[in-house]
Amino acid sequence: MAESGKIIDCIKDSEEVLKRLDLISARTSLDSQEKAFSIVKEIIKEVQASGDNALFKYTKQFDGFIPEPLEVLPNQLIEAWEKTPKELQEALKLAKQRIEQFHKLQIPKDFLIEGTYGEKLGRRWGAVQKAGIYVPGGRAAYPSTVLMNAIPAAVAGVEEIIMTTPAGTHGKINSTVLAAAYIAGITKIFRIGGAQAIAALAYGTESVPKVDVISGPGNLYVTLAKKSVYGQVGIDSLAGPSEVLIIADHTANLKQVAADLLAQAEHDPLASAILLTTEIQLAKNITKEINNQLKNHPREEICRESLNKWGLIVLCKDIRTCAELSNYFAPEHLELLIENPFKFTSKIKNAGAIFIGKWSPEAAGDYLAGPNHTLPTSGTARFSSALSVETFMKCSSIIDFSEEALKETGKAIIELANSEGLHSHSESIKIRNSNSSLND
Repeated sequence: MAESGKIIDCIKDSEEVLKRLDLISARTSLDSQEKAFSIVKEIIKEVQASGDNALFKYTKQFDGFIPEPLEVLPNQLIEAWEKTPKELQEALKLAKQRIEQFHKLQIPKDFLIEGTYGEKLGRRWGAVQKAGIYVPGGRAAYPSTVLMNAIPAAVAGVEEIIMTTPAGTHGKINSTVLAAAYIAGITKIFRIGGAQAIAALAYGTESVPKVDVISGPGNLYVTLAKKSVYGQVGIDSLAGPSEVLIIADHTANLKQVAADLLAQAEHDPLASAILLTTEIQLAKNITKEINNQLKNHPREEICRESLNKWGLIVLCKDIRTCAELSNYFAPEHLELLIENPFKFTSKIKNAGAIFIGKWSPEAAGDYLAGPNHTLPTSGTARFSSALSVETFMKCSSIIDFSEEALKETGKAIIELANSEGLHSHSESIKIRNSNSSLND
């Protein structure tokens, strides 16, 4: 773990712990990535100017092949699904069913109320027309990301969902990713990744449609590209590397805690796994247990790099201190492996998702629990939430004043307009109220 497995004794307001948590939270601060940002801006500029040709160029440069055709053929989706083992097909179906069922509960309601003077006021929700979802490749394949992004968009009522994902050096997309896209109902998929894919979705090319919202995680260049095009399109968030924080007391199982820390560390060398515990024996033994579980681990190197750089064990004087430190860090994933965990949630103010008790490992949320696994990272759970149906929706305000309503409120509107020096705002009220028969 961090600093060769050093256990950091934690007392309230411990400066050492707070500094370490700040360092972990800021481990990929976008503000310090000037060189990467300049590369991203150049890529975006060229995609805007050259369209598909820029996509060919950058895919050849970064992924090792020329993506002609750019789009995945419909028969390839069907073939991918048919070749998927039966057990995996059933798992994908179950995940789709549970994610869809949960997200249908998120559909916001229109409302229209009648005011004091007969005026009608409300909100009307509607989906964006086109959504782009980005599914990362590279270190692993992520069919779960397909489902977690496409299903909320479909539930929202998006007319067209366009997916981009990088292919391997031979130009082939992972078969399970295509299978997930098939059952999610995505029919338009492009073999492009990186900043160039985000630029294509934001501005459109000869082949790639311009979309209204882009969602989905990616590497630093993808995140910086999303930051750059925000305003031209909507985005879900600026996601950083994944993180888990586990609060464990005397009821926690050592093997389970170690497995859950590793489940986060195996994502990426930049992933962070943090343990806050009141139990000195757990704090002392966890590193040994992690080493045991890393024997013959297929992603051992990634896990060790993650834990050595961004792992942390904190021995806390009491469970209240654990809650305070967790709220300070605002983790993406928070596991409560403690006595009476549900009751303890009242002390949690900042967390992307809360996993309650020993039967709720974070992996369940990653795949099929139901709530979305695209969550706020790097402390942004202080002010933001999981990807949801509303990510792909927008609302319009409804304002339907009656003659009486404008007469009764007109004097106040005129006063406010005059206070701001906006003459015609005031006049637009006076003209209507001075002689309402002109409206007949």
